[in-house]
Amino acid sequence: MRKKSKEAIALSYQSEKGSAPRVSATGKGYVAENILKKATEHNIPIQQDESLIELLSELNINDQIPEELYHVVAEVFAFIYKSDQESNRE
Repeated sequence: MRKKSKEAIALSYQSEKGSAPRVSATGKGYVAENILKKATEHNIPIQQDESLIELLSELNINDQIPEELYHVVAEVFAFIYKSDQESNRE
């Protein structure tokens, strides 16, 4: 059985650039490792969700998240907000 390559997708949201989050980076293997390393270095929360990665991997960099994924992506941003609040209390 072949080991599955690591994948990572970074999302960003800037209200002045649109109403939905966008894909800001995507990669597999070595590139994914670098995305995760940079996120860790900059204290950006990381959420692991293989099914979400599978859905988002269909998008290109700078693509807006499609409306049908708003609910799932909202959960990711809620996770980030909660993580941010917890780190600010420390």
